[in-house]
Amino acid sequence: MLKFLHSRLVWKVFLSYALVLLVGLVVLATATSLSFPAAFDHHLAGMSAMMAGQTVPEGDKAMEQELYQSYIASVSEALSFAAIAALIAALVASFCISRQVVNPVQRMMILSHRIAEGEFQDRLDISPKGSFDQMDELGQLALSFNQMAEKLEKTETMRRQLIGDVRHELRTPLTAIKGYMEGLIDGVLPANPDLYQKVNSEIERLQRLVNDLQELSRVEGGELELRPVFVSAASLIETLRGNLERQFEEKGILLELKIAQNLPDIFVDTDRILQVLTNLAGNALQYTPQGGKVTIRAFREKSEIVISVSDTGIGISPEQIPLVFDRFYRTDKSRARSSGGSGIGLTIAQALVRAHHGRIWAESAGEGKGSTFSFALPTPTQPNL
Repeated sequence: MLKFLHSRLVWKVFLSYALVLLVGLVVLATATSLSFPAAFDHHLAGMSAMMAGQTVPEGDKAMEQELYQSYIASVSEALSFAAIAALIAALVASFCISRQVVNPVQRMMILSHRIAEGEFQDRLDISPKGSFDQMDELGQLALSFNQMAEKLEKTETMRRQLIGDVRHELRTPLTAIKGYMEGLIDGVLPANPDLYQKVNSEIERLQRLVNDLQELSRVEGGELELRPVFVSAASLIETLRGNLERQFEEKGILLELKIAQNLPDIFVDTDRILQVLTNLAGNALQYTPQGGKVTIRAFREKSEIVISVSDTGIGISPEQIPLVFDRFYRTDKSRARSSGGSGIGLTIAQALVRAHHGRIWAESAGEGKGSTFSFALPTPTQPNL
């Protein structure tokens, strides 16, 4: 029995209220028993004063004792009745209050078990509605629990989506490699350098996917160590041009730089920001046809340095713009896969910019009208890394 009571919060709260009431009743009884004689003497003295000049016969001492006993009995009876009525009312009220306090906690316990089993859709009822500061402790606890459940549900959804996306991305190159190998075994395909190069390209694509996934996991998990230094945006863009200039020339695309004068240095990890620039410029190169142009700009806007990469390529429809930074999202799936992209370059770029306390966004006038990818980084006067 004691073990059952000890394991139930409602009974713990109820018994704590009952214990307080019991202590109050004991104190009331003790104080009453100690104060009764003095109260009676005071009452008797008052009666004597009213009967001044009259003498009480010696034999009436028994009557005085009888009056005392009668007084004690009457008051005790009244107090006992009042105490019992108060105790019953207090116990009922204590039980109701205990249930009100414990019910949300029990509901939270049930939902916790459901979350542990992978069910994230249920939420606690919060009443009354209002801001966090306007709620009592139980309301704040329920709100925090719901927020935790929502984050867990979102994380689980992203995990399942990532597993599905990775499975899909791995299937294509693995299917291609399997087809080439079966063709070699069956003698349908000739064993020549061209075939070996195709197999090697698919293997390299798998390797890029694995490396990019590992990189994304490190960035989003906060495990990436940044080594920031003061560097000019112009030097980063010039380095990028040196790295990609040949690829632009081979595809017949003009690479143009427009860098504002007297820009302040930025406090960044040069390798990581160069990685962001490479991803953005590589996307522009990939989606811009021969004879097009890619323009990289750097300018100051209020307390930020903004770097943008604009192209005259295939553009992005308005409904696709909010999705371009999602994992494995491609505006042109067939072209992206044929180029060997992993599909998470922009996702990594977004995570790296945010790790530098910056922001990144995409703009486009529509399909066939080119697009612009920009990111902004705080100047050294702003809170930084």
